[in-house]
Amino acid sequence: MLDLNMPTRFSQTFRALKSRNYRLIFIGSIISFVGTWMQMVAVGWLVYRLTNSPFMLGMVGFISQIPAFAVAPYGGVIADRLDRRKVLLLTQTLSMIQALLLAYFIFTGTITVWHVLVLSFTLGLVTAFDMPASQAFMIEVVEKKEDLSNVIALNSSLVNVGRLAGPAIAGVIIAVYGEGICFLVNGLSYFAIIFALLIIKVKPRARRLIDKNALGEIREAVGYAWRFTPIRDILGLLSVMSLVGMPYILLMPVFARDVLRGGPQTLGVLMAASGLGALIGGLYLASRKNVLGLEKGAAIAAGLFGIGIFIFSFSRSFWLSVLIIFLTGFAMLIQMAGSNTILQTIVEDKMRGRVMSLFSMAFLGMAPFGSLLSGIAADRIGAPYTLAICGLLCVLNGVAFAYRLPSLRKQIHPVYAKMGIMPEISAGLQATTGLTRPPEVI
Repeated sequence: MLDLNMPTRFSQTFRALKSRNYRLIFIGSIISFVGTWMQMVAVGWLVYRLTNSPFMLGMVGFISQIPAFAVAPYGGVIADRLDRRKVLLLTQTLSMIQALLLAYFIFTGTITVWHVLVLSFTLGLVTAFDMPASQAFMIEVVEKKEDLSNVIALNSSLVNVGRLAGPAIAGVIIAVYGEGICFLVNGLSYFAIIFALLIIKVKPRARRLIDKNALGEIREAVGYAWRFTPIRDILGLLSVMSLVGMPYILLMPVFARDVLRGGPQTLGVLMAASGLGALIGGLYLASRKNVLGLEKGAAIAAGLFGIGIFIFSFSRSFWLSVLIIFLTGFAMLIQMAGSNTILQTIVEDKMRGRVMSLFSMAFLGMAPFGSLLSGIAADRIGAPYTLAICGLLCVLNGVAFAYRLPSLRKQIHPVYAKMGIMPEISAGLQATTGLTRPPEVI
């Protein structure tokens, strides 16, 4: 007899939305992320229209992401010391102002590539403080800590709802009205997440005793991550993926216009296809009950991502390119969000903001160097060959991480057991390894 009260796959996937706080953040974030992805497409198209230079695309990517490498560790310290909601209200407001300034320069006809460079750097600086605070704040938003992995996966999904809708909308708007409307819509979209942050109710976080200066706290976090090799290996995987994998997004305007002989609509469809693949990947992760097996999935996804962009680099068929970039988006999300989920699960709460700043450095901080190098390479050997080389390096990265899996599992499974994720082997693993948490915090 069918049990009508049995939890469905759907309810399992969206279980974190039972939380009022998270529902409000979820809705506000969807609206905001649509605007964010509209701006990303518009910036790429604007820069390429103004300069006809893949190098300048690389320069904009570099200048917008380098703050994450240089400043994110201090963002992590701020996230661990201050009220994270207030930090996010400030960063979201500053991001809104940046988008509205871009719109102003477009509508007044005064826009130059230097405006874009300066404002992109400004946004990157804001993001360096926003991302660690945002990642660490999630533990305060959800009522049930066991729903954290579901929240991370749903966050990745809603980012890619924006990534799916934003580029498609931007492609049409740019073709008809130009880039300015995209910047204006993005600026206005920040009101949604700011409103959500203002009305949610979270418990005050206990003040942490501060016995070190900011640099000392950064050293403590780096030592913590380095000595606990699962964190170190995951951050290494993300760093290489960011360095040689993420430039595929940066080079997309070149493929849309020069390789596939299209326009802004072509760029929008390609970006939307990547977003759809990532959205499905996020929903798949959200439907999982726990984090077990995600480390293997991250290794496989890294390899599949590399294979995908390698094939994409040689495609001259629009629909084949759309299919490949869809699969690539799926693999990218599994690798990135899966790694994030593992990190958030095994990290100590008192170190969360700072470790997530290292995540920001790995995921965003290496990207500027990849953007700059890929822009230079695309100018010299062409975008297709540049992306093909990046794809091969991503495959090697996945293989190297897979080789480390047995050692990684021996150290993270005792942590899972202590948390009750795999209680049936808790006693055996503890007896074998002597570990119930990262060795440096025993």
